[in-house]
Amino acid sequence: MSNPIWAPLLAELDRWGTEGRRLRLWLRDDDAIAPSPQLDRLAALAEHFDAPVLLAVIPFLAQPALCERLRSAPLLQPCQHGAWHRNHAPQGEKKSEFGSHRPREIVIAEIAAARRRLLDLFGPALLPVFVPPWNRIERDIASELPELGFSGLSCFRHFSFAAPRGFCVLNTQIDIIDWHGGRIGRPAPAIAEEIVTELTRRREAEIGESPLGLLLHHRDHDAGAWAVLDALLGSMVHHPAVELVGLRQLFSGLNTA
Repeated sequence: MSNPIWAPLLAELDRWGTEGRRLRLWLRDDDAIAPSPQLDRLAALAEHFDAPVLLAVIPFLAQPALCERLRSAPLLQPCQHGAWHRNHAPQGEKKSEFGSHRPREIVIAEIAAARRRLLDLFGPALLPVFVPPWNRIERDIASELPELGFSGLSCFRHFSFAAPRGFCVLNTQIDIIDWHGGRIGRPAPAIAEEIVTELTRRREAEIGESPLGLLLHHRDHDAGAWAVLDALLGSMVHHPAVELVGLRQLFSGLNTA
């Protein structure tokens, strides 16, 4: 018997199916640096659900052993997560590594150097997608990303900028961790309600095939976060209105927030 917590979500997905709509579901996991039992658990979850995961790797903290580990976890696909994951915002402002707090040329050079390090580690396995720490980046810096070799950017929810043709902005919408309430997994009812609200909004507004992104942080997951993630994917991935799409396909030719 399915968990009643997810019943409203499944009912909304049934409505999507009745209307011939499909939900492209995808996963992003941030702050990867090294092999760990938590990373093993993420790899096992990805394999169990056949779910590709965009693995945002911190370039200057990444250990070569991570590259070795990912060779046996092909569903965990690396991309660039900032440079050092350092906050350069002054006290009292929201954290940001790529805000307006440093000279632009220094920031651009740092992103380029960080990309070179990841290319040295991962080679062609590295997806040309940039994920800024704390999901924040100044728009004038974002506009430089195509020239640095990136074809995609991923933040959270409503970030966008005047991206050139062929450059993809694809954000996550659902964070499974309660960062302000103790850095713990969010309760399943809250996540279910949030997803239902988002899907209902899209359906009623007749919004097109905009993907829904789940935001993960394997290094910070407690038992509750893992349990919710497993239950959520178990409820959604087998629904006929849901598609777990490949990341290269997802970031190809798509330009949506």
